[in-house]
Amino acid sequence: MHIGILALQGDFREHAQVLQRLGVQTSEVRLPGDLQGIDGLIIPGGESTTIGKLALSYGFIEPLQAFARARAVWGTCAGMVLLAKKIDRNQPTLGVMDIQVERNAFGRQVDSFQIDLTVPVLAHGDLKPFPAVFIRAPRLVAVKGQAELLATLPDGTGVAAREGKWLATSFHPELTGDSRFHDYFLSLVQS
Repeated sequence: MHIGILALQGDFREHAQVLQRLGVQTSEVRLPGDLQGIDGLIIPGGESTTIGKLALSYGFIEPLQAFARARAVWGTCAGMVLLAKKIDRNQPTLGVMDIQVERNAFGRQVDSFQIDLTVPVLAHGDLKPFPAVFIRAPRLVAVKGQAELLATLPDGTGVAAREGKWLATSFHPELTGDSRFHDYFLSLVQS
């Protein structure tokens, strides 16, 4: 299996390190031609506006949309914003996943936090909480159509969703040392 990680901006190296520990081949995706030969794609956290503008200026939006129609894609934090069909401001996105997202919904960088989440789709997810790291994170405002909610905060705020082979998380699983979300994404790639 070969997973590409969009490397226009953000924490793509951290995802690569987790996948490499799992024995998965990775490559950085910087141009449309880099999508050839990969089985799935991760869009990392970072600045969603910057990633979207760079993707637009490189003529990358349509190739990424075409890839997403055929393969598994996981967006973490800013990547969730880029996957969403609807967001709270006008900026370049892929707009493929039937979710509505509010950017920076939990405040500024100094408001970052970690919380344990129950995520039943993960291995032992009902018994072993997942340590979710939120940094200027978006939140799910709505999950529609075929999309399903995978995890919420204790107040019911949606923070993870799946639609077919697409996965979106508000938080940063690559920063936790817990690889269960990466394992889950790999299962979507193989399905």
